[in-house]
Amino acid sequence: MICGVDEAGRGPLAGPVVAAAVILDPAQPIVGLADSKKLSAARREQLAAEICLKAIAWSIAAASVEEIDEINIFQATLLAMQRAVAGLSLRPQEILIDGNRCPALDIPARAIVGGDATVAEISAASILAKTTRDAGMPALDVLYPGYDFVRHKGYGTAAHLAALRTLGPCPAHRRSFAPVREQLDLFA
Repeated sequence: MICGVDEAGRGPLAGPVVAAAVILDPAQPIVGLADSKKLSAARREQLAAEICLKAIAWSIAAASVEEIDEINIFQATLLAMQRAVAGLSLRPQEILIDGNRCPALDIPARAIVGGDATVAEISAASILAKTTRDAGMPALDVLYPGYDFVRHKGYGTAAHLAALRTLGPCPAHRRSFAPVREQLDLFA
C-alpha cells in the first residue's frame, strides 16, 4: 500500500497549512486526478468527494497559524504531514511526498518533486488538502470581515495587501510572514 502526501497553504499570509495523506484503491480508479492547482474549484470538489468514497484510507491534518509562527512554515508543513500520516486508519508500506523533503516518519518515505502532477496518490492528497483548506476560509471571512478571505484564501493578492494596510493584521494572519510583520510594526 502506497500513501501519497501533499499540503496546501504554504504561501498564504493567513490561515493554517493543511496536509492530506491518501491510500488509493487500485480496484477503484479515479479518473481525472491531477495537481489541485490545475483543476477548477468545482472539479476539485467533485474529485474530493470521489476520493473520500473510493480511497482505502485518507486523513487530513493541519498546523495552526500559531504553530507556523512558532516553528516556521516549512517545519509546520512537515508537522501537518506527520499528523496526516498518523491519522490514517491503515499503515502504508511506503509514503510518497510531493516536494524535495520528507518529514520524520517511521515508514519508508520518498520525496518526489512535482509528484502532485505525476503520482495519483499525491494528486489525491493535493486535492483533499486544497479543498479542506479552501473550505475553512469562509469561516475566517466571517470572523474577520474586511479581508475578503473567502475570495483570495489568504494569499497575498493586491486586495488582501490593501486590506492588511487598512485594517492591520487579525489573529488569522501569520505574524512571521514579512508583509504581516511590517503591518504589525505600523499598527503597534
